[in-house]
Amino acid sequence: MQQQATPESRGQWRSRAGFVFAAAGSAIGLGNIWRFPAETARNGGAAFLLVYLACVAVVGVPVMIAELSIGRRTRRNPIGAFAALKPRTPWVLLGGLGVVTGVAILSFYSVIAGWTVGYLFKALRGDFSAVTSAVQSQQFFEKAVGSGSWNLVLHALFIVLTTVIVVGGIRKGIEAATRVMMPVLLILLFALVAVSISLPGSSEGLAFYLHPEWSDITPAVVVAALGQAFFSLSLGMGAMITYGSYLDRKANLVSSAGLVAGMDTGIAFLAGLAIFPAFAAAGKNLDALEGGAGLIFVVLPTIFSSSIIPAQPLGGILFGGTFFLLLGVAALTSTISLLEVGVSWAVDELHWSRARAATLLGGASFLLGIPAAYANGGSALFSGDNWLGHNFMDFMAMIFITFSLTVGALLISLFVGWAWKARNACDELRQGFSGSEGVLQGWSFLIRYLCPLAIALILAVLYFRPGVIPT
Repeated sequence: MQQQATPESRGQWRSRAGFVFAAAGSAIGLGNIWRFPAETARNGGAAFLLVYLACVAVVGVPVMIAELSIGRRTRRNPIGAFAALKPRTPWVLLGGLGVVTGVAILSFYSVIAGWTVGYLFKALRGDFSAVTSAVQSQQFFEKAVGSGSWNLVLHALFIVLTTVIVVGGIRKGIEAATRVMMPVLLILLFALVAVSISLPGSSEGLAFYLHPEWSDITPAVVVAALGQAFFSLSLGMGAMITYGSYLDRKANLVSSAGLVAGMDTGIAFLAGLAIFPAFAAAGKNLDALEGGAGLIFVVLPTIFSSSIIPAQPLGGILFGGTFFLLLGVAALTSTISLLEVGVSWAVDELHWSRARAATLLGGASFLLGIPAAYANGGSALFSGDNWLGHNFMDFMAMIFITFSLTVGALLISLFVGWAWKARNACDELRQGFSGSEGVLQGWSFLIRYLCPLAIALILAVLYFRPGVIPT
């Protein structure tokens, strides 16, 4: 029998605040900035926002609590956690799915994160001053991401930054880094919001975002909000199991999950508050915003050079530079958790040193990400539609974000609710919990019934109607 790593040898958060910053950083990523505003625009503005908040509360937070309870009860990585709770059963494969998913997502996510660094350099050089039309911006973007060798350099940079932080450990690496990065992210975002809402003509964007039309709430809007709430919180791959395993027994898991979800949701809300007023001021059609990379790498650069930004060209340089710095910080807080899932497994189960685990798994993610770096014009093989009708990067996103995370979260809900039993999870949640017993009973109902049904609905929609919940 292998000797289990102790909390002292594997690491532990210095404080609950450190955990909240790190876990929120894991959840906060590029999707908060480019996916949430586009989904809000596509689905009725403020009406979608209200449904989204409700979905976070009744689906996202309960699943996060479930993951945290698994992690803290076992003090193990995803694979070790399921093996400890249900030894010699196929449930251990669910933990393996999480580890593989984390490494795979890191491989192409760091390529996209590298684009934010590349665009930061371009913004600070004033390159966007000549980008005044959508056609010019599209050509600019295609040229930038079509350079496979440059993408590879930026991909390597992000992997190295991520690896260095994870090698530092829980307290001196992840917690120390996120304690700095999360406040910086908030400061940058508040600065963008302040500039955006001060622009002439921004009031139309504020009204669209903050004044709901109840008739806009349709079943399609509810499904879209449910998908956004789920994909926004970094659930389904064991990141919260891993981060929960480093928590003190006295920590209140229920309120901690609420704080993490609240911070993640708040960042998404502020992103919309920065984007919608600026787009309205620039005369953009708010209900037809393109999502994904097109929003931040094609549409936004045309605003940086617009006359609505005061003190041009310096104003555009500062606005654009701040925005892409914000994106880079958000991406880095996510890549840290993606790598940490695999590292925790290697430290716990293989008894590798943290430095060896982070270096080897980071290197594996870099190698796996090479095709993604060439998937947008750098190579005919990886850029074509040979990958089930997608280029290599979109194919990886479809497999490991769209389906793997959804399947993982569905199985985690079923595991906690029915295999491990919700009553056993509640025993773990009672440690450090000072609220009403009715809260735990309500959570037990949600994790057994509502959460699996809601996630199964997301999975069904993704399978039968791909594109309804774009990722």
